[in-house]
Amino acid sequence: MTKVIISYFFIFLSSFTVALTGAMMPGPLLTAAISDSLKKGFVAGPLLIVGHGILELTLLVALLWGLSPLFTQKWFFVTVSLAGGFILFLMAWSIFQSLPHLSVGGGRGEKAVSPNLVAKGIVISLSNPYFLIWWATIGMGYIVQSQTYGFLGISLFFLGHILADALWYCSVTFAMARGRNFMTPKLYRMIMGTAACFLVGFGTYFMYAGMEKIL
Repeated sequence: MTKVIISYFFIFLSSFTVALTGAMMPGPLLTAAISDSLKKGFVAGPLLIVGHGILELTLLVALLWGLSPLFTQKWFFVTVSLAGGFILFLMAWSIFQSLPHLSVGGGRGEKAVSPNLVAKGIVISLSNPYFLIWWATIGMGYIVQSQTYGFLGISLFFLGHILADALWYCSVTFAMARGRNFMTPKLYRMIMGTAACFLVGFGTYFMYAGMEKIL
C-alpha cells in the first residue's frame, strides 16, 4: 500500500516538475501572457491557461485513443508549423498596428474579453508544433507509465502538469499586472513592441522548421 502511495506521489511530482521546467521556457504562450496581462490585468494568466488546459486535456484523450502516430507525421508537423507561424505573424501585426494608440490604462475591460482569452490560449498553444510533438513523445511516455496505476494515475499526471502551468503563468501575469501601475506609456509600448517582435521570431522559426521538412 505504501509503495502504491509513493508511486502516485512520484507521478504527480515528476509531472509537475517537468511541466514547470517547460512552462518557464520562452515561447508564444509566455509572450502572450506578458502582453495580455499588461492590457487586461492578472485575469489574462488564468484564462489563457484555461484554454491551454482544454487543449491539453483534448490531446490527452486523443493519445489515450491511440492517435500518437498522427502527431509525429511529417505532413502534420509541416501543416501545424506553417499555419502556426502565420497565426503568430497576424498576432504580432495586430500589436504593431495598435502601438501608437496603446495606453497603460486602456485595457481594463477584463470581463468583456474573457472568452477571447480562453480561445487565444487554445490557438496559441495549437500554433506551436513542438507543443504537439512533446505530447506525442514525452507526454505519451508519461501516459503509458501512469496508465499502470489506472484512472487515478492518469489523473495525477494531468493534475501535476496543469498545476505547474497555472502556477507559472499566474505568477508571471500577477507580477506584470502589478507592475503596469508603475509603467510610463513609453515603457508600456516598448514592452508590447518587444513582445510582438518575439512573436515574429517564434513565427519565423516555426515556418522555417516547416519549410525545412519540405525542402
